[in-house]
Amino acid sequence: MAILKLPTSTAAASTSLEDWGTVGLPLSEPSCRLRGTRIAVGGAGSPEVGIWECSPGRFRRQVRNAEAIHVISGAAVFTPDDGPAVRLTAGDVLHFEAESMGVWDIETAMRKLYVLFTPVEGVDASASQRE
Repeated sequence: MAILKLPTSTAAASTSLEDWGTVGLPLSEPSCRLRGTRIAVGGAGSPEVGIWECSPGRFRRQVRNAEAIHVISGAAVFTPDDGPAVRLTAGDVLHFEAESMGVWDIETAMRKLYVLFTPVEGVDASASQRE
């Protein structure tokens, strides 16, 4: 059995995370900036695990995959297109079903550990966290 370790600790300084640029569909100025690190757990169709960090602001979620997250730090509200807003703070664990679209409102810089599950047909999982 292979054991894969994230290249960066969840407690690492922001500067040690890779700069992923700005979110894809910003709804605020300035646009939210993303940092993170990721590893593919296995071959094609396997989950992706990583650390995602986002500066304050608003943007539309574009991740089409099912996703589980553990909020490490920060605070945010996610408002799904088809349901009530959900408040997230450090320590929260959530699951997003595939195709969970909506708006992120990052109130204070947020860091999460995420697991992206088998991609939706035709979706490139390697680019999916660059919301």
